[in-house]
Amino acid sequence: MKSIIASMIAAAGLMVAGSAAAVDMPATAKKLNCTACHAIDKKVVGPGWKAVSDKYKGDAGAEAKLITKVTKGGGGVWGSMPMPANDPSGTKQTEIKELVKFILAL
Repeated sequence: MKSIIASMIAAAGLMVAGSAAAVDMPATAKKLNCTACHAIDKKVVGPGWKAVSDKYKGDAGAEAKLITKVTKGGGGVWGSMPMPANDPSGTKQTEIKELVKFILAL
């Protein structure tokens, strides 16, 4: 009986640790300074990424829309503060696509 309880406690601990790790801000977001305006679970200057994910759930074109928004910037979707362009030269598309996939998977 003790081993079953110990196993359940260990499994619960791993699940909590796993879910905490699953929502850590990716290194790419830190590298590209996304963390200056965004957090995963709360509004900073821009919306929390979980809210973005929820807004675009079920939208088949969401990935392309968000890649464009991050690349070129824009405003009006989340309030009056516009998002600046993050890749006008087009050199960060692989990283931006990685981040957008992360956001939509939240």
